[in-house]
Amino acid sequence: MRTVLTTRLKLREFRQSDWKAVQGYASDPEVVRYMDWGPNTEKDSQDFIKKSIACKRERPRRNFALAVVLRRDGTLIGGCGIYLTDSANQEGYIGYVFNRNFWGLGYATETARALVEFGFHELNLHRIISWCDAENLASARVMGKIGMTQEAYFRQNKWIKGKWRNTLLFAILEDDNIKFES
Repeated sequence: MRTVLTTRLKLREFRQSDWKAVQGYASDPEVVRYMDWGPNTEKDSQDFIKKSIACKRERPRRNFALAVVLRRDGTLIGGCGIYLTDSANQEGYIGYVFNRNFWGLGYATETARALVEFGFHELNLHRIISWCDAENLASARVMGKIGMTQEAYFRQNKWIKGKWRNTLLFAILEDDNIKFES
């Protein structure tokens, strides 16, 4: 896979040496409070890196877990991915997570936009979906900014960290007239 560049970011394959930076955000209870995983142990983060690296060998490749790094200095600030869920219908989903020190700076929007463009232009997807916890308003805003439409509100459909959670489902189609908000 080629590296995906944005104005400020580089989305690249994970490397074995990235596990400590991943641990920096994946072990933070505030970062993972809406996730169905975490907080991670060191072993969890190391296993995630191994699994992400192993995905490169898939043929055809269906999982693209990527490190998000700053172009200016190479600092790893988060992770993202695009995953093919239904080849016959050319559908995939995107996700992202960031170190809390980099929240509120537009990096999630920049990353999600790049994933959508990669999905449509490089993977030839027709439909890209994403979801978030209904209380995760920041993530829902990101999806709206990149042109995704909320298609569903699932009530108590996920058992996460000891309680039932609601989920918002968003989608964008390749032929949607995408007008990105700033």
